Amino acid sequence: MKTPMPVHPPRALLRHGARIAVTLAIALAAGGCARLATVDSNALWKIVDLRCVPSQQATGTPGQCTSVDLDKRYAILKDIVGRSQHLLIPTDRITGIESPLVLAPHAQDYWVDAWNARTYVEKSVKRTLPDNQLGLEINSQYRRSQNQLHIHIDCMRGDISEALAQHAKDTPGKWRWDTLDGKRYRIMRVTALTQTDNPFRIVAQDNQGEGTMATQTILVTGAGPSAEQDGWLVVNSGIDVDNGSGSAEGLLDHACRVADRQ
Repeated sequence: MKTPMPVHPPRALLRHGARIAVTLAIALAAGGCARLATVDSNALWKIVDLRCVPSQQATGTPGQCTSVDLDKRYAILKDIVGRSQHLLIPTDRITGIESPLVLAPHAQDYWVDAWNARTYVEKSVKRTLPDNQLGLEINSQYRRSQNQLHIHIDCMRGDISEALAQHAKDTPGKWRWDTLDGKRYRIMRVTALTQTDNPFRIVAQDNQGEGTMATQTILVTGAGPSAEQDGWLVVNSGIDVDNGSGSAEGLLDHACRVADRQ
């Protein structure tokens, strides 16, 4: 009795199936970070490193990303979760907030770059928003799904902006504790986001123990309608803080309801 020959699908069908698999992977990878956890913890890195950067280098266009800055070594990617959420992702391999690379002497000022990228949020909602209604956020190592540094860029929750208004005139450089959304955070007003006022460096000043930065979450928003004039608020907490969660992403509003109130 002859052994039946294996049946191979036509090459065209294989190519079609491969295209479907790639398309599905891209769609999943471009989704919200919560969804990515079940897909691939390196999905964001693969999108930037394998697609956006090569496209920018070869064609001058960012491919799947919204933009790629080869000189400043970061990409901006639109997240499919929410109407306006974008992510800043370094084009260098940096795992997250715990990486010593974010504190290196010549580290890129990613917070400045992320803040400048807030215009993509405004383009998404088709209106200009006051700086105290826009926010940047990074999760702790223990509250993220992706092992590539990414800063969330989106609208602030209206009630959180109102709660933070009392800190608009705080003396710069001093921490003050407050409760936001039922969780404890410390808040500092700064007049810049660079060098000594870089949020990573500010938080690291008293979180220098081994593994301590990995537990931290940071949010940045305008102290008033014009951050250039009013400064910024750095909002920080850690998993070790009483009622702390290691994530401040809940203070953002991925539905950007504040845009509908203008």
